[in-house]
Amino acid sequence: MTGLAIVVLLSLGRHPATGRPRRNPDDARALATALALAATRSGSRVLAVHAGDPRAPVLRDYLGQGLDELTVLDMPSGSDPLPSLREHLVALSPDLLLTGQRAENGEASGLLPYLLAEALGMTLVPGVVGLDLQGDQGRFTQALPRGRRRQIEARLPLAATIPAGTAGLPLPSFAAARRGRIVSLPALASPDPHLVAIERQPWRQLPRPQPRRLKGSAIDRLKSMTGGGEAKGRLLVDPDPETAAAQILDRLGEIGLIRASHQSVTSRDTDGRTER
Repeated sequence: MTGLAIVVLLSLGRHPATGRPRRNPDDARALATALALAATRSGSRVLAVHAGDPRAPVLRDYLGQGLDELTVLDMPSGSDPLPSLREHLVALSPDLLLTGQRAENGEASGLLPYLLAEALGMTLVPGVVGLDLQGDQGRFTQALPRGRRRQIEARLPLAATIPAGTAGLPLPSFAAARRGRIVSLPALASPDPHLVAIERQPWRQLPRPQPRRLKGSAIDRLKSMTGGGEAKGRLLVDPDPETAAAQILDRLGEIGLIRASHQSVTSRDTDGRTER
């Protein structure tokens, strides 16, 4: 059984309440999955790659999960990471590419794994909550809406995204974070046209519309909800069946549900039978 080259893409997260930088929870779970998989398959190695600022303190938290080395493609904020990541991953030629479901900074569209998989000619399996590799064949458990699960079999090389909530977020070790090494590589920095065109501002909750107080009595409010006004028609008390049927047909003709020519006309013959 040969070892695997597992590449994990890591990004900087942002806490939704405080806005402080943090590990991206999805990427942290993807890294934990890669490390656990490498531990069960001899000769496997985990290569972690980040595109951004190599001086970001949060990168040390990823090293604290057990990484020996983290490669950072040095590029300024607001750059498009796709060209540099594509060039770097082609050189690495990974057997398995793991990423989080989406980033917490930038566009956060979740399209980067799909674009990289297309550029590398890989099959992409989204929403993976469990995986088992036997040789070059992988069996994946995919999360579906409403808590459903699906088993997928695919052949390596391939890419997979790890969704939120698949497992508990691993805590970083301070000693491992100090021992790990960050390797900075120069990268092509091209501005992201989508980020240039948008305007950023702090998120704020919009005021909720105040409920409008209803006026009038309960019967008036009921009429306003049902669209009813003054009742139309005739009140029949204990009518015979022929009269009741004729009135129903007349009413259906008035509101346009049947044609007026279909309204019932009743007559009685000499034998007392009723014809329509």
